[in-house]
Amino acid sequence: MAGTPHSAVEVDGRSIKVTTPDRMVYPEDGITKVAVISYYVHVAEALLPHLRRRPVTRIRWPGGVAEERFFEKQLPSSAPEWIERITIEHSDGPVTYPFAHEAATLAWFAQQNALELHVPQWRAFGSSRRVDRLVFDLDPGPGRGLTDCAEVAFWLKEHLDDAGMSTVPVTSGSKGLHLYARWKQSGHGAVTTSEFAKSLAEDAARAMPSLATPVMAKAERSKKVLIDWSQNNPNKTTITPYSLRGREHPWVAAPRTWDEMEDPGLRQLLMAEGIKRGQEGDPFAALF
Repeated sequence: MAGTPHSAVEVDGRSIKVTTPDRMVYPEDGITKVAVISYYVHVAEALLPHLRRRPVTRIRWPGGVAEERFFEKQLPSSAPEWIERITIEHSDGPVTYPFAHEAATLAWFAQQNALELHVPQWRAFGSSRRVDRLVFDLDPGPGRGLTDCAEVAFWLKEHLDDAGMSTVPVTSGSKGLHLYARWKQSGHGAVTTSEFAKSLAEDAARAMPSLATPVMAKAERSKKVLIDWSQNNPNKTTITPYSLRGREHPWVAAPRTWDEMEDPGLRQLLMAEGIKRGQEGDPFAALF
């Protein structure tokens, strides 16, 4: 990234105007909009493969994480022409989403105060959709923590291995973690990812009744890890690996190794650690 940071940044030959560059996005950590733009440029090489051919829903914090947020699916009319896009028909009408295939697009998202980037578990090729992975969102209820999520993830990993699906855990940058598996439709007949994930989540809850539940109701989640399989619905999205989170601190959805999952001090990673992780080699690359 080069250029005059208080007026514009140049990323891969594209000039992006930066407004309010010194705005505090994460005030408790002194992290400004320019620092957020810099983060996304630095992790672009690791992040972009996760976004390839996936329509991107953004969550924007115009005043920083201490202020209000809003979801954005429709690409604004003010977006640069060079941003790739796709129009998808929904029940309430068509929506034009951006694709993110270059670092400059990530920088423009950050200029728009879009901290979180969410995508579906399928890729779009013209009018067709190709599901290529499934995901479990492991969310610790009251009385449970990240290491409990890791225990559930190991159980799921064992059974996904048996089904011939390689897996990667991702600490979510929030409370829990996401477990991704590479999906090969040919190996599972006409079963959808949602059907498969729901069945496995229910099996896990039967095997670990005091630790895990597939039931969303809050009354069922005390002292248990929720195995949320619903994000495999084609209409739902999940935070993409290496995305920042709009929390009080700049935590990152970070791919992890299975060795790390065994660490009793397992914790969420921060922005600087996300950059280092992306530069050292993405643990998620094995699923591509």
